[in-house]
Amino acid sequence: MSPPIKKVLFYLILAALWEGMFQLLPGKVPSPINVLRSLVEGITERGYLWGVGVSLRRIVLGFGVSIVVGIFLGILLAWSRTLEETMGSAIVSLQALPSICWLPLSLLWFGISEEAILFVVVIGSLLSITMATMTGIKRVPPILTSAARTMGARGLGLHLPVTLPAALPSVVEGMKQGWSFAWRSLMAGELLFVTQGIGHYLGMSRDLGDMNQVVAVMLLIVAIGLIVDLLVFATLEQKIRERWGLQKG
Repeated sequence: MSPPIKKVLFYLILAALWEGMFQLLPGKVPSPINVLRSLVEGITERGYLWGVGVSLRRIVLGFGVSIVVGIFLGILLAWSRTLEETMGSAIVSLQALPSICWLPLSLLWFGISEEAILFVVVIGSLLSITMATMTGIKRVPPILTSAARTMGARGLGLHLPVTLPAALPSVVEGMKQGWSFAWRSLMAGELLFVTQGIGHYLGMSRDLGDMNQVVAVMLLIVAIGLIVDLLVFATLEQKIRERWGLQKG
């Protein structure tokens, strides 16, 4: 049985189980058909696509800042023992703090504004990218850098063409994890106070007591995350495997 058929069967089974739960717990579990109808109506009539566009603009901007700053900090931590022993330990400690916990502080600093939500998005992904970059650089096989030095590579001529490409698998893994954290942070922030984004529709559905719409928006949020993972990170990982000869068969 091919993988696509397996996936179709799996989701059909999930839909059947969902319908069974609806029949057993009416009023507690929404009907799959009603959720699908609400999702279609939301896309065609209620402005879900507009909300998705607003949320994607925020995540692209915040996540882009996280990538640039995170890679830069990761490089500094990997190349400086002093920074690793000081800033590195602080970053490890802060990773245990859920990014949404920064939201109250962000509101005090920036008020109810775009800057507040962007700050939470950046914090949500920055630490993961930083630590992944540092770890990837430190795990580069010494034979690569030794060979490059033997050929006369020094400074940026060593690190840009040799060290960073070799650390790229770890960096991409950190970016993938950082994306998931940033997306969750954005949805939480929009749910609590930011208007127009797709998270706002989730909060609005809750306030209206519309369970079908709540689940429809949740499915839309999950779908966006899966699409980004497949189109962006899966593609990057495939190219890296091909570059380093790690693809199967």
